[in-house]
Amino acid sequence: MTEAGPIDLPDTRATEAAGAALARVEGVRTVYLEGDLGAGKTTWVRGLLRALGHAGPVRSPTYTLVESYELDSGTILHFDLYRLGDPEELEYLGVRELHAPGALWLIEWPERGRGWLPEPDLRVRLSGHAEDAGDGRRMFLEGPAADACRAALADGSASG
Repeated sequence: MTEAGPIDLPDTRATEAAGAALARVEGVRTVYLEGDLGAGKTTWVRGLLRALGHAGPVRSPTYTLVESYELDSGTILHFDLYRLGDPEELEYLGVRELHAPGALWLIEWPERGRGWLPEPDLRVRLSGHAEDAGDGRRMFLEGPAADACRAALADGSASG
């Protein structure tokens, strides 16, 4: 699958809406979230979790490595591997045991876990527009679920 053009996300609300679109896509189990520090990865996750019914706080698990959310739709595991020194640390932390059937993995900084993580169904790459863009972002979607996620985002934009 080739990468389609970028999706402009003019503000935080649009970034959350982009994350929420994934709630309308079936069968996605692993999402890689890529982008520099402050690119909006956790904001995107917050949008998805809100769409799935989570009402509590959503924080980046930078220091805890993983935050687990038990929702009606199933278990969601939000990883932030930024502080990982070696991918093998995932084995010592018992990450493979967390890969329960039906769980959704949202993984920030997936390149730090290379070789120990499942392949993604969706790769979300976020970047800022220009220095004067404020909260604006640009999102690129790749992988087997990218077209379905784009369609869900378009459907949500049309109805919202």
